[in-house]
Amino acid sequence: MGSWISMDEACSRLGVRPQTIYAYVSRGKLEVISDPADTRRSLYRAEDVATLAKRKQAGRKHETVATNTLFGAEPSIPTALSTFVRERLYYRGQDAVTLAGSASLEEVAQLLWDAEQAVDFSCSTRIGKPPGRVAAFTGLATLAATGHSTHGRMTRVLHQECQSLVGQLANAFGAHAGQQPLHLRLAQGWKQSLQVAELLRTAMVLLVDHELTSSAFAARIAASTGASLPACLLSGLTTLSGPLHGDASGRVKALFNEVERQGEDQVIAHHLSTGLPLAGFGHHLYPDGDPRAAALLALFDPPEVIRRFIEKATKLTGLQPNMDVALAALVTHYGLPDDAAFGMFATARSIGLLAHSLEQLGVGQVIRPRGRYVGTMPEKVGER
Repeated sequence: MGSWISMDEACSRLGVRPQTIYAYVSRGKLEVISDPADTRRSLYRAEDVATLAKRKQAGRKHETVATNTLFGAEPSIPTALSTFVRERLYYRGQDAVTLAGSASLEEVAQLLWDAEQAVDFSCSTRIGKPPGRVAAFTGLATLAATGHSTHGRMTRVLHQECQSLVGQLANAFGAHAGQQPLHLRLAQGWKQSLQVAELLRTAMVLLVDHELTSSAFAARIAASTGASLPACLLSGLTTLSGPLHGDASGRVKALFNEVERQGEDQVIAHHLSTGLPLAGFGHHLYPDGDPRAAALLALFDPPEVIRRFIEKATKLTGLQPNMDVALAALVTHYGLPDDAAFGMFATARSIGLLAHSLEQLGVGQVIRPRGRYVGTMPEKVGER
């Protein structure tokens, strides 16, 4: 017979209230018996409590944070696209940093989409001008309004539409028209060298997916309803555009502008003295440092004042620069267009958002979370 503990001890070990213990019992997660010494009291299996405590602790670990989506709690969504293992990002089991060393965006898209045919992002269609996010969102909205549902369409046809969408999105952010790989077309459109083109390729491969982000969740919700692929992509990209998500590099770029005007010491002192966080430093999934940022920053030297700022900020806060810092440093160093950081992020992540949309189609069920009402209770029907 296993060991048994009291309600107080169970609550203490799990850090919960008695109501939660009762809930565990009702769900069959915790076995209970009457206390032989006092039948008015109950005892709880210690082994069950230990198992629950272990699961609760695992839920706090950075490697499983992203699986607990809705406000840090269930539900979670099964996915075979990407995951985190020991603070490393993997695309379908392949290390993202390793892939970024040589793989093209087209090759990574073929991997994530599980496509039989090679992916081609070449596209002569432009969806608006001048280049930038206005052109991108306006053009994508038009496609979403006229797009066809994903239902009843073969996978290879959906793959063809996916690659057309990514190609048009890249064009909207200024990519040069042609048959070359996407990173080369972007570099040509932004009048950059082949060396910079390689940096764009590396950065964008690292940005393709990041497990179940809020933008991926939004795209999946749209896909679960049978919405068109451009509608799914638009749902994801509008979510991505928030400053706490894909446009975070814009906050870092603004910080860099302050550093270049005032100097790194004054900017850091101001933020630390006022308790303001330094944008782009630290990441809850990578407490020991974002490996994507480290991989990208190792390939070029940021401007001297930015380099000193990153070093001093890291030393004083203990927080490592994340991918937003690396992306903003890349844009600053090579004088890329103002919207280039978001353009790279949005174009690269569109591959992942479409991958999530395609994966969700195989579920065949509408995502419909339930609300937990906390407002004023309505009057009881029929009460007088």
